[in-house]
Amino acid sequence: MIKCKILASRKPNKIIITFVVTKEWLGYISSDPKPEAIHFTTIPNVIQPECEKTADFPGFYEVVMMKMEEPFERLLDQLEPTVNAIISDVELRWPVTVANRWNVLVAAFSTMSATFYSV
Repeated sequence: MIKCKILASRKPNKIIITFVVTKEWLGYISSDPKPEAIHFTTIPNVIQPECEKTADFPGFYEVVMMKMEEPFERLLDQLEPTVNAIISDVELRWPVTVANRWNVLVAAFSTMSATFYSV
C-alpha cells in the first residue's frame, strides 16, 4: 500500500490504482485510510477462508494458481476506466497471461528482502 500511495501522489488525478482482492480480504483492509486515487474491488472468495489456508497450503496454492484468473479477467471487463497495466505478485503466473490477452503492461513485484536474491 505504501508504494501505491507514493505512486498515486506523484501524479494526482492521473493515476488510479485498484487493488483486486477477495471479498474476505476486503473486510480486513477496507477500513485502512487511503488516497482518493486508490480503490478496492473484489473477486469472489474462490480460495479457502483465511483460517483454513494453513491446514491445506498445497490446496490453497493450487486454487490461487488455477481458479483466480477467470474471475479476475471478468472483473477487468467491468472496470472503468479501462486497465493500462497489471502489477501482481511475482509468484503468480496467470496475470502475465491475462495482461498479454488484454495487451496491457504487466509487472511483477516481490515482497522478499533484497538479501533473498543474494543467496
